[in-house]
Amino acid sequence: MTAGTQLVALCTLVRKECTRVFRIWLQTILPPAMTTALYFLIFGNLIGRRIGQMDGYDYAQYIAPGLIMMQVITTSYGNVVSSFFAAKMQRHLEEMLVAPMASWAIVLGHALGGMVRGLAVAAAVTVVALFFTHLHVAHVLVTFSVVVLTAFVFSLGGLINAILAKNFDDVSIIPSFVLAPLSYLGGVFYSIALLPEFAQQLSRLNPILYMVNAFRYGMLGVSDIDIGLAYAIILAFAALLFGVCLLLIRRGTGIRS
Repeated sequence: MTAGTQLVALCTLVRKECTRVFRIWLQTILPPAMTTALYFLIFGNLIGRRIGQMDGYDYAQYIAPGLIMMQVITTSYGNVVSSFFAAKMQRHLEEMLVAPMASWAIVLGHALGGMVRGLAVAAAVTVVALFFTHLHVAHVLVTFSVVVLTAFVFSLGGLINAILAKNFDDVSIIPSFVLAPLSYLGGVFYSIALLPEFAQQLSRLNPILYMVNAFRYGMLGVSDIDIGLAYAIILAFAALLFGVCLLLIRRGTGIRS
């Protein structure tokens, strides 16, 4: 296939993924917004009043970027893993594999679909956050680039999970036992400066910490980590996971019996 034809195939796949997201928006976009509202109600308002300020901001305002990023991570990942795994189980993925569609187009198409859901959820959660606290964007380019790159990274992670998964249990293991703990320990609800030194160093091994803090820097202008290092880690993960996805698709790992 020519480059133009591959582009048409890519756009078609992205359109199909986006249609799926917005057709069932009550399942894909509304639940994260409702969950975030509960976080703000319990942590931001009730508990936040006792905590006071953190890094010069009201607690609800401080955790807002982290809550937005946490929903972006889980929904981007979940969108791709569910879509691709369903296609694999229902065996209509084979139609795409036998078509002269490049592996990079298959990977990028699913990743972009996950990104669209992640960004849509980010917008919805931001609207919810405005009902509970005041938000301003200190660095627009940083804010937008970090949320896009993070959605891309976890969309690719969801694709790898879906490729390797053999049953529905394999789909839920990573979100439950890996993503959830890393997200809660990634500085969403606190500054790592509050932790003992050994715990701070341990936290720096968590890649989600860099994504959350880079996004918080973009919105509020404060961060526990160096922004340049955060970008380097996010871009490294994006390149690594994209390469892994390409390799697995080309080899037919977990796809071709």
